[in-house]
Amino acid sequence: MQGQGTAILNSLLPLVIIIAIFYFLIIRPQQQQVKKHKEMVDSLKKGDRIVTSGGIIAEVVKNEESFIKAKINDNTEVKIDKSYIAKKLES
Repeated sequence: MQGQGTAILNSLLPLVIIIAIFYFLIIRPQQQQVKKHKEMVDSLKKGDRIVTSGGIIAEVVKNEESFIKAKINDNTEVKIDKSYIAKKLES
């Protein structure tokens, strides 16, 4: 009876190792990247310059709950979904 339990453990061990490797190499870094992006977007304030994922450079006018109101030029203000903000430009 004891040999059967060991056989099951030996057959599941490679699967557990593969899942652990998958978690530490793919899932965890992705979660950290999402967290870092969320913190960057939440810290945006009026006057910060941003780049969207489409390559548009804009200046933040207002940080709203789901969107960023940004000024592209003197006459054009747009609302940008926070998930499409690629990075903050350092001045």
